[in-house]
Amino acid sequence: MTFTINVTLDGCVDHEEGIADDETRALFTRLMDENGAMLWGRVTYEMMEGYWPAVARGDTEAPPAMREWAAKLEVKPKYVVSSTRKDFPWANSHLIAGDLRTAVQKLKDATPDGVLLGSGKLAAELDRLDLIDEYQLLVHPRIAGHGPTLYESGLVRARRLELISVKPLRNGAVAMHYRRAR
Repeated sequence: MTFTINVTLDGCVDHEEGIADDETRALFTRLMDENGAMLWGRVTYEMMEGYWPAVARGDTEAPPAMREWAAKLEVKPKYVVSSTRKDFPWANSHLIAGDLRTAVQKLKDATPDGVLLGSGKLAAELDRLDLIDEYQLLVHPRIAGHGPTLYESGLVRARRLELISVKPLRNGAVAMHYRRAR
C-alpha cells in the first residue's frame, strides 16, 4: 500500500494549502493510474464525493485535466473506512468493514496493482498496524502555520524509510518517494 498526500513544509495536510496546477494533477493522475484501488477514511471520501462526481458528469465547470481526473476516479475502485456511515452511492465505492488490519490486508492481497491511500488520519492508524509499504509525499513550498498535520496523533515508534526518488516540480513543490525500510 502506498500513502500519498500533499504536505506543507511545516507538516500541514489541509487540502487547501497545496498548489493545484496541471503538473501536480498529472502527478496524482499517474499515481492513481499505477494503482488498482483508492483507500480513504470517511471524511476524505465525503470531501471527494462532494466534488468529483459532479465534475465527471459535467455538472461543474472544470478544465480538461480535472475532467480527465474525475472520469478516471469515477471508474476506479474506491474503498472507505468508516464506523459511522454504511451507504456509499458514488460509483465503485465500497465499505471496509470488520477488523481494520484484516480487512485492509485482504484488500491489499486482492489488489495486485496496489492500493493508494489518501487520508492522513487513516494513514496514521494503518502505519501503526504496519500496513503501509511506500510513501509518495508532495511537499509544497509553503508554511501553513496551522493543522491538521501529518501524523499529529503520533506513532508508537519512528519509521525508517529508504529514498526511492525525488523530483522537483516547476511550481517549487518536491515529489518524494520513500519505501519503508524493513
